[in-house]
Amino acid sequence: MPIKLPNNLPASQVLEQENIFVMDADRAYRQDIRSLHILILNLMPIKSVTETQLLRLLGNTPLQVEVDFIYTESYTPSHTSQDYLTEFYGTFAEVRHKKYDGMIITGAPVENFAFEEVAYWDEVAEIMEWSKSHVYSTFHICWGAQAGLYYHYGIPKYDTGDKVFGVFEHHLCVDHEKLLRGFDDIFYVPHSRHTEEHKEDILKVPELTILAEAEEPAGPYIIANLKKRQFFITGHAEYDPLTLKCEYDRDFAAGLNPNIPCNYYPDNDPTRTPVVRWRSVAHLLFANWLNYYVYQGTPYELDTLCQEGDD
Repeated sequence: MPIKLPNNLPASQVLEQENIFVMDADRAYRQDIRSLHILILNLMPIKSVTETQLLRLLGNTPLQVEVDFIYTESYTPSHTSQDYLTEFYGTFAEVRHKKYDGMIITGAPVENFAFEEVAYWDEVAEIMEWSKSHVYSTFHICWGAQAGLYYHYGIPKYDTGDKVFGVFEHHLCVDHEKLLRGFDDIFYVPHSRHTEEHKEDILKVPELTILAEAEEPAGPYIIANLKKRQFFITGHAEYDPLTLKCEYDRDFAAGLNPNIPCNYYPDNDPTRTPVVRWRSVAHLLFANWLNYYVYQGTPYELDTLCQEGDD
């Protein structure tokens, strides 16, 4: 089934070229089917890149998915035009009366700031509180995961010193978890961050379970409150093949002397084409989330959505 996108969204052209079935709003409205309604709070500066990465994975399921994008009113992005935001995005004020099957909160380039110092922290905190009663399952990525763990459970983040940068080997920490169905015992995921959560802090919270992790420096990867259907993903399975390369090239050109991303270039040689090791994991992760924690549990009538974790 297709993913329903706003008419003329640039990401739709990229996805169609990749043979991912997309459907514009006009055609979708003519179909008599209950779509999954997904809200994406996109906190990344260049919105279109993150849109394409996420929509590529949300569209690779047998479910029809309808997506709303929002941005923060308390801080206007400087790398995306206001015309683009006006055409394809809304604000929290415009959607707060709605209920959603699922929500994604993206990463953001603000991890070196304390949470309360981030210009839009109060708004993000309000959205996360709202999500507990208006969203069936919430998927937090990178800084979004750190923000969610801090807001909901008081878990702090710490400076890593050297940037956690590259593609790291991970392993499963639990057996027979639906979110991880189809995962290999060992799998790879990109990370790109300057801060982290400590495993011992997570283990102090009885409601949380570490589902998958890597050895240092990447550490815990998927943390979940399974009852409340909250997932906190510290890495970037959604990354394109060249995302880490673009970050490395940008920082190298700026004279920042960046480390070469681990386990990314053949023979650790940045002049060679990177090797993608995480594509299948990314598709499994998002498909399993949509199927097992959104589609199979969410009520048909979203207005009947219970407070998160209620029966």
